[in-house]
Amino acid sequence: MEFRKQGHCLYHTQYHLVLTTKYRRKIFNEGIMEYLRDILKRVSEHYPEVTIEKANADQDHVHLLMTIPPKIAVSQAVRIIKSNTAKALRDKFPHLATVYWGVAGIWSEGYFVSTVGINEDIIRKYIEHQGKEDSGQAKLVI
Repeated sequence: MEFRKQGHCLYHTQYHLVLTTKYRRKIFNEGIMEYLRDILKRVSEHYPEVTIEKANADQDHVHLLMTIPPKIAVSQAVRIIKSNTAKALRDKFPHLATVYWGVAGIWSEGYFVSTVGINEDIIRKYIEHQGKEDSGQAKLVI
């Protein structure tokens, strides 16, 4: 488990994000998915605090395991990912213009997100031993 630092903040904020294609069109094959993974790496280069750790797809949706820092709203990270990937995919694969004729983008408006957190036992132990750990008497093992 990796904790990250930011100013006055220590965090571990992982999310499972699912993006569906507009009209649930089945556009993803191995080639398009491989290119999408490359685009996602470039997104992380431009926004280094937003890291995409894993990406996989079915024909009409994409699953991402990602870390988003507390200072960036999940909706903002989703907007960044959707806008960057949609444009790059449409530029690289012209047939998507016929699949989505007269419509901008390739993603549906909504998304699914859930947190991937530390399990409850670890949190309970951390809270129970908080004073002892701070004074150096105990060390929390995660």
